[in-house]
Amino acid sequence: MKPAPTGRRAGSDGVDAVHVIDVLFVVLPDTLLLDLAGPAEAFRLANQNLARRDRPPLFQLRHTGPLAQTTSSVGLQLAGIEPLPEHFDRPTWVVLMGRPGEAAQVIRRQRPWLDTRQWLARVVAPLLDDPATPHRLLTVCSGALLAADAGLVGTRAVTTHHELLDDLARLAPAAQVRTNRVFVEDGPLLTSAGITAGIDLALHGIAQVGGEALAAAVAQVMVVFHRRAVDDPERSPLLACRSHLHPAVHKVQNAVAEEPARHWTLRELAEVAHVTPRHMTRLFLAHAGVTPRDHVEQVRLAWCHEALAAGQPLKQARALAGFQSERQWRRARARAGAGAMNGTGTGGNAEPDRPM
Repeated sequence: MKPAPTGRRAGSDGVDAVHVIDVLFVVLPDTLLLDLAGPAEAFRLANQNLARRDRPPLFQLRHTGPLAQTTSSVGLQLAGIEPLPEHFDRPTWVVLMGRPGEAAQVIRRQRPWLDTRQWLARVVAPLLDDPATPHRLLTVCSGALLAADAGLVGTRAVTTHHELLDDLARLAPAAQVRTNRVFVEDGPLLTSAGITAGIDLALHGIAQVGGEALAAAVAQVMVVFHRRAVDDPERSPLLACRSHLHPAVHKVQNAVAEEPARHWTLRELAEVAHVTPRHMTRLFLAHAGVTPRDHVEQVRLAWCHEALAAGQPLKQARALAGFQSERQWRRARARAGAGAMNGTGTGGNAEPDRPM
C-alpha cells in the first residue's frame, strides 16, 4: 500500500507532502464511534512513535463530511468537520465508517448519504481507476455498503460485517464478496469486517508504509493481543509470537523486525533488552514461546517469503532476509516445517556471541 512518489509540495498544514499521507475520515450522522476512533488512534500512535525517534510523521488525520457537525452512534456530538474536498493535494486514504443497525438503517438515502455517495462517484472513483494511483479507499464495517452504493466496488474482492454480506452482494452484484475474512485488500480498495477490524486494517496500512516494527509497536501500545492479517485466517510468523505484553521481549522483536538481515548474536539481543543472554532466553520462552534464535529464524523466513511474493529471485530474497547461505535457509525451512521452533529445540543453549 505504499503511495507513489509525488512532487515536493506542502499541504495546507505546511507538512511536506512527499512524506505524509492524508487519512480522510468521512463522517456521517450516527457514525460508529469505534470505527472512527480505533483506526484514528492507530495512525496517531504511529506518528507519536516516529516523533519520539525524531522522524517525520507519516499520516495527517482529517475529518470530512456533508455536515459541519453531527451526532455519533453513542450520542457524542462531532464538530469541526471539513467539507468534502473536490481534489486531493497529496496521497490520500479515504476511510468510510459504519453506522449501527441492519442495512435498512445503514443505507438511509437522505441528504447526507446522497451527497456523500455523489462525491465518492465524482471525486474518488476516477482516482481509484488509475492503476498507478497513490490513493486508497478503506472501509470499516458497513462502510462497504456506501462504497458499493456509490459504484466504487465493481468486480473487486470485498468484505463487510457478517450480518451485511448479503446486502453487500446485492448492492455490488459483480463483486467477489468474501466471507470469514477480517479484511480484504484488492488494489486500492481495502474493506474490513466488524468494528474492531478497522484497527487491524489501520495496523496493516501502517506496516505497509512504515514497516512491521512500527505497526507492532503501535499494536503493543493499543494492547492488541492478536494482530490479524489480510485475506487470510492464518497469521504471519511476523505476528505469531507477538501476542504477549512483555515490553523487553517486544523491544527485541521490534529490533529484529527492523533489521532481519543483521547477524544478530544472543548477547546483542540481550543488550537491546538490558538483560543477560540467559535471562533473554528465559523471557522469550516464557512470553513468546520460542527461543530468540528461533524467533530470528522465523522472521527471516517470513521476510524471504514476502520478497519472493514481490518477485525477487530466490538468491536475492534469501540474502535480503539475512540467510548467509542456501544451506542455512534450507535448514530453517526444514525446522519450521517440522514444527521444531516451539521452544523445545536446541536454540535455547546458543552461544551468546555466535552470529545467528
